[in-house]
Amino acid sequence: MRREVWKLVCAMLLIVSSIALAFIQALTLGDIANGVLIYIAQAFMLAGALFGLDYYLDKFRHALDK
Repeated sequence: MRREVWKLVCAMLLIVSSIALAFIQALTLGDIANGVLIYIAQAFMLAGALFGLDYYLDKFRHALDK
């Protein structure tokens, strides 16, 4: 149970940090650099993988319980 919560917390922190980084750079420089866009893309992909893995494992556990 504890591991599942940490996966979701990690995914949410990745999403929040990437959005915050984009807003900070857009407000200070008026433009978003390529490195920040790459970070945002990687953070969203990892967060999506964590959410997908959690969903898949939850379905797998329920199938084993039946």
